[in-house]
Amino acid sequence: MQGKIKPNLPQKQVVLPFKKSVEIAVKSIKSRFFRTLITTMSLILAISFYAYIKVNLDIISSIAVSNDKAAIQRLSLQGIEIPGEGRAMELSPQERWILFLSLLVCVVGIVNTQLMAVADRFREIGTMKCLGALDRFILRLFLIEAALQGLIGSALGGAAGALIACLGALVKYGSSIAGLVSLNQILTSVFSAVVLGCLLSIIGVLYPALLAAKMQPVEAMRGRD
Repeated sequence: MQGKIKPNLPQKQVVLPFKKSVEIAVKSIKSRFFRTLITTMSLILAISFYAYIKVNLDIISSIAVSNDKAAIQRLSLQGIEIPGEGRAMELSPQERWILFLSLLVCVVGIVNTQLMAVADRFREIGTMKCLGALDRFILRLFLIEAALQGLIGSALGGAAGALIACLGALVKYGSSIAGLVSLNQILTSVFSAVVLGCLLSIIGVLYPALLAAKMQPVEAMRGRD
């Protein structure tokens, strides 16, 4: 009597926990320190410029609505136009264009660096896929790395930009402005810079990460041969 043929049951996929993905991402960042440093430095420069402009705008706005005539006079001497009552300070078209270009260059730099990182990790990606790693795991790995780099780079850049803006304002407008500017306003601008930096880092890695995730194991294993 022939035995009954068992139907093919779907095999369970082995999924690594998120904590393990973070550990692998951190290890990968450490092993590629100098390449990571290039990406982080470009992010620091772009976000520090953004934070500097934002915090400087906060300081000027606080001075404009204050009763400190000496500080307001210094604003006028700097060639800064004080808006009328009820109007907020805004960036000039030139400042907006420069800011846009700096952020665009940052994203392009991240994409370029991450594409080179994918090329260097062909065998690593192929090995993980041969061991059963799903596309979404590879994608998640790259996104975690980008988020960590973005968080570190944008935090450093935001702090540096805010510090430079505050020190510059003290020199230009005097120490009396210390009581005019709200700390919460500055922290909000720094926080927005950090969020923007993380978003730029993730946006910059999306295309390289999708390429890595869709890569076939055989192609990845022989990609560096």
